[in-house]
Amino acid sequence: MAGPNLFSPLQLRDVKLRNRIGVSPMCQYSSVDGFANEWHVVHLGSRAVGGAALVMTEATAVLPEGRISPQDLGLWKDEQIEMLARIFSFIEAQGAIPAMQLAHAGRKASTSPPWKGGDAVPEADGGWRPIFAATAEAFDADDIVPEALDHAGIRRVTEAFARAAQRALDAGAKMIEIHAAHGYLLHGFLSPLTNKRADEYGGSFENRTRALREVTVAVRRVLPERLPLLVRVSASDWVEGGWDVEQSAVVARELKRLGVDMIDCSSGGAVPRVKIAISPSYQVPFSEQIRRGAHIPTAAVGMITAADQANEIITSGRADMVFLARELLRDPYWPLRAARQLGVEVTAPVQYGRAFTRG
Repeated sequence: MAGPNLFSPLQLRDVKLRNRIGVSPMCQYSSVDGFANEWHVVHLGSRAVGGAALVMTEATAVLPEGRISPQDLGLWKDEQIEMLARIFSFIEAQGAIPAMQLAHAGRKASTSPPWKGGDAVPEADGGWRPIFAATAEAFDADDIVPEALDHAGIRRVTEAFARAAQRALDAGAKMIEIHAAHGYLLHGFLSPLTNKRADEYGGSFENRTRALREVTVAVRRVLPERLPLLVRVSASDWVEGGWDVEQSAVVARELKRLGVDMIDCSSGGAVPRVKIAISPSYQVPFSEQIRRGAHIPTAAVGMITAADQANEIITSGRADMVFLARELLRDPYWPLRAARQLGVEVTAPVQYGRAFTRG
């Protein structure tokens, strides 16, 4: 195959990815007090064995109150580094790049795992108060009304992102992603649907993007020049008058200037009960538009399940990487199967070589 394709390497700063397939951040709701454990060893390690180039942790809270659920992964204290270091070392030994997504859930914090309904968790059951957001409005009618972050609170969150980034580096992460999507804290500042502030963090586009820009500067300052920084955005709220792909392209240009190397293009999550026409590759147009409008590498997500589908996204220039989630839950070895289907020679782990030998 001529030109960039699904199995061509990708260089971001000094980091070389062996192909264009990334493990999208997927919450596992399996931590106690934010610590990684044996579940994360197997979950993340098996995807590295399976041939993905980039293996990213789930949304990892930079503060305890920034967890989506009490069972979320966290990196707000040094004691949480040790197990992550073990995991990242294994990932790297398999030829993959270990990456960490750093996050703050904002007004969507302190909820139960999906299989328990996703409802607000009371303090008696391990939940917490207060919950912070850009504006003191609940996500849904039955949710806790959050407290609007004051300037000191915004600074505390920004510093927490930077400290967590340093801990991720200490654990061996080779890429960091800032989570600014899905209605969580930083997306809450971006979207006019959720940001009703009247200070320098609300109102105009420049003001609504200020919190994300400040976090980006703080994290980039911690990262060595040789390591890449990614930002995940919800490219569209799917609601008229909300955050949209045009604004995403504009902020992506600014983030590139601040040292961001790739935009991970998802969508939605700002407000509940939004109707989205879901179909294979339905979010890929966001990646394509941001890539072309901001002249920055992008990752595409969303119902990417087939090898030829993923390959076409790369060869057509609609994205520089594909990040898979549910398909890699179903099959951690999807990259090895995809290579075989596309007629590309890749090296499987010697322990599994017979299973992926052609013929």
